[in-house]
Amino acid sequence: MNKILIADDNEQITSILANYAKKEGREPIIALDGAEALELFAKNAGEIVMVLIDVVMPEVDGFEVCRRLRKKSMVPVMMLMARGEDYDKIMGLDIGADDYVIKPFSASEVMARVRAVLRRMQVSEQSRQGMYAVGNLKIDIEKYEVEIGGGKVPLTKNEIELLWTLEKNSSKVFSRENLPDSIWGYDYLGDSRTVDPHIKRLRAKLDSLTIRAWT
Repeated sequence: MNKILIADDNEQITSILANYAKKEGREPIIALDGAEALELFAKNAGEIVMVLIDVVMPEVDGFEVCRRLRKKSMVPVMMLMARGEDYDKIMGLDIGADDYVIKPFSASEVMARVRAVLRRMQVSEQSRQGMYAVGNLKIDIEKYEVEIGGGKVPLTKNEIELLWTLEKNSSKVFSRENLPDSIWGYDYLGDSRTVDPHIKRLRAKLDSLTIRAWT
């Protein structure tokens, strides 16, 4: 598993990112549209460690590519965004992206974020395996599944990681700044405010349940 899938309809961007990926010791796989990205992922799924997806692409846009990937895989996904609007950032994270970067960006920054996300995934696998249950709530961090009263709750990957951390550390008070580090085990490179919409959506999805309030 050493491949990085890079999907962007701008060949200059894919070429630059591919060169930097090679310097990182990764094998780049290039897709110039969303449909090709999905096809290449299906062919190389067992070997891909990271997916970089442009939001605006022909055939299938980046958001839809991420949605489809999340139905079959928890491979780390980074969105490449031409706009820095909060709506786009929140949309990407809500559908399961692990991080995002705003264009224009430096390839070295993208690779730094890739390394950070991969470290985060390694920490998740090593230190947070198992099942957590309290009352009628069950969280399976290995399968990324949450059940309440025996029924599955449709949460995103990031929401499940957030819920896991909050429930496992119910006596601890988190700040907006230190929560991402507590969840993912490294100095988060993204905007700490992105935690807010995750908590808001968790509250909405779990609104009818007796789960501790977060402040």
